[in-house]
Amino acid sequence: MVSQATDETPAEPGLERILTTAIDLFGRHGVRATSVRAIAEQAGVSPPLVIHHYGSKEKLREACDDRVLAFIRESKAETMRAGLGGPPIQVDTRVAQARPALRYLARTLSEGSPRLDEFVDDLVEDAVGYTAQGVESGLVLPSANPRARVVILTLWSLGALVLHEHLQRLLGEDLIGEGSTDLYTQTMLELFSEGLLTERAKQAFIFSGDTDDTTEETA
Repeated sequence: MVSQATDETPAEPGLERILTTAIDLFGRHGVRATSVRAIAEQAGVSPPLVIHHYGSKEKLREACDDRVLAFIRESKAETMRAGLGGPPIQVDTRVAQARPALRYLARTLSEGSPRLDEFVDDLVEDAVGYTAQGVESGLVLPSANPRARVVILTLWSLGALVLHEHLQRLLGEDLIGEGSTDLYTQTMLELFSEGLLTERAKQAFIFSGDTDDTTEETA
């Protein structure tokens, strides 16, 4: 879950409850529709205490951004560092732990945020780091364009979150709810591990800057 300990975890239990509750409510209802009073009530603290610690709802949202980024970074990096020698990944457990963060991400992307560009940039740079760890550990294939690969994969993943309602409508898989995501996860693993195109199909593409030897020879 998003409340797992990170280097950025608040030291006081009250602060931790406020942050975890804010991530949950912001993800479910949006920032504009969630009041400081609602966060305080669910966290079991007073509204003035929320403002005392975070200054404003916007500052609390920034703290939520940082916590979600840290959670994603640490959970991904843990898997990448372990590599092929790590323990089996319990998909259901991982998905359940990530659901509050996924809801928060989906809501942030759809509602917008003053820090949205910075937030996406941080997601990409974190992914560059832990994907490189995956290459080193033997879990991930190297790429001729590692950063470009990470940017594309990150945006694909974020797009699936934004369109989660259509994913549920078409495949019955709910990324941010409580249902199973086995079909989604298995299909993604198939695409990542086995690919989509054959090697022959890949060779059929010619890009600007490539030399078409066949054309030159027959000209």
